[in-house]
Amino acid sequence: MTASPDHVDSREDLAAFVRSLCRSHAEDGNSWENADLHSFLEALAAWIDDADGWYGNTGRELPASGDWRFFARALRAATVYE
Repeated sequence: MTASPDHVDSREDLAAFVRSLCRSHAEDGNSWENADLHSFLEALAAWIDDADGWYGNTGRELPASGDWRFFARALRAATVYE
C-alpha cells in the first residue's frame, strides 16, 4: 500500500512517498487507473486544475502558498536526472 500524502511534512517525506508510489506501480501497476506515463501526467494535470474542488469536498483548505515551483522543477528534472 502507498504511504499517505497526509504524512508528507518534509522533502524527505515527499521522496519516500514518491518511492512508495513507484513500488506500488511495480508491484501492481495494472490496478492503477492511469498506469502509463501519459495518462498519469494527464491525470496529474487534471487533478491540479481541480484541486480546489477536492479540497472543498474533503473539508480542507487549498494551501495558498504551496511550493509549486519546487514540484515543477522536480518533475522537469526527472526527465533527465539519472
